[in-house]
Amino acid sequence: MKKVLKHIRDYFRELDKALLALCIIMSVFSALLLYSMNINDISAQVTSRQWKINAIAAAIGIMAAMVLSAIDYKLISKIWFIYTPIALILVLLLFTSLGRGVEGADDIGWLNLGFIQFQPSELLKIAFIMTFATHLSKVGTKLNEPLNMLLLILHGGIPIFIIIKQGDDGSALVFISIFVIMLFAAGISWKYMVGALVAVPVLGWFVWNHMMQPYQIKRIQILWDTEMQEEEILGIYMQQYLGKKALGSGGMTGLGLFGSDKYTYVPELDTDFIFSYIGMTMGFVGCIVTVLLLAALCLKCLSVASSSKDTLGRLICIGAFAVFFSHSFINVGMDLGVMPVIGIPLPFISAGGTSVISLYCAAGLVMSVHSHRKKAEHMFYSEKYD
Repeated sequence: MKKVLKHIRDYFRELDKALLALCIIMSVFSALLLYSMNINDISAQVTSRQWKINAIAAAIGIMAAMVLSAIDYKLISKIWFIYTPIALILVLLLFTSLGRGVEGADDIGWLNLGFIQFQPSELLKIAFIMTFATHLSKVGTKLNEPLNMLLLILHGGIPIFIIIKQGDDGSALVFISIFVIMLFAAGISWKYMVGALVAVPVLGWFVWNHMMQPYQIKRIQILWDTEMQEEEILGIYMQQYLGKKALGSGGMTGLGLFGSDKYTYVPELDTDFIFSYIGMTMGFVGCIVTVLLLAALCLKCLSVASSSKDTLGRLICIGAFAVFFSHSFINVGMDLGVMPVIGIPLPFISAGGTSVISLYCAAGLVMSVHSHRKKAEHMFYSEKYD
């Protein structure tokens, strides 16, 4: 019993309480925003069931993060062959009759198993962070050898290709961000970077002219089109137009979370455009506080990465940072009108049960690196994993 109590004390002593607190604060903030939407009944977008599901997902996510933080990340890395095939199979099932889309979305991103419906691509992000960090740490200083680089590109290209074929442009962009940022952090040679800079414009031209659908091209073109016709404003640009209008309507301190008669209706206000709702109800001050919370989350991941005792732990933290940063940048960019609307939630704040649990798992991996940065005896730790 004394040994168990000692392990528990050691666990809470090493637990990254600051990171966990940041995530919980944003989840509480999310619950307040979603409850506010439900009470205000803005076009009945958010029901009481939705914000309750989000709160339950946050509770499950917190437990998952705490469990992951107790397990040595090196052990999680070693059992990649268990969770990675499961994540891949679940994503591939989207191409069967089990795949579902949601109203207003262009992709088939939801898996309906009858008793539950969720987004398997969110789980694949976590598996990809672990497997890619493992791969990068194993090649080590031989990263820039041509064969190793080719295998790493294949490693990153397979999930990106699957997600693109699924039609989820937003998640594909997040996977690309994880791939690029982790490669950069691992020490990719400047020669490959120069080659990429030369290849990107050519690849971009090909994708633009031969792979993108007209509606996808239009979503990008409207970002710099200053002379849109009225039918375009009322059509493909309407959501972003209303989002920017809502964002600016709150002024410095906002219209208030409850009871205003001046709220602006925006489609997907609880997910893609929740930052617009923050601006509308809490104003510029609320937006700045939100950005500061997200920045603190990203910086905490980088801080843990810098204190990691090995390359694997550092790269896991960089992968989690890439997820949080890309989600935040794309979501806020959509609401500000500087990024196309591609359906990416704001970390821990937007509605979405699978996304919330997945993000807590990413935080849990960072917490595991923090907890096991020193050689010590932990509840789920053994020196044989070193």
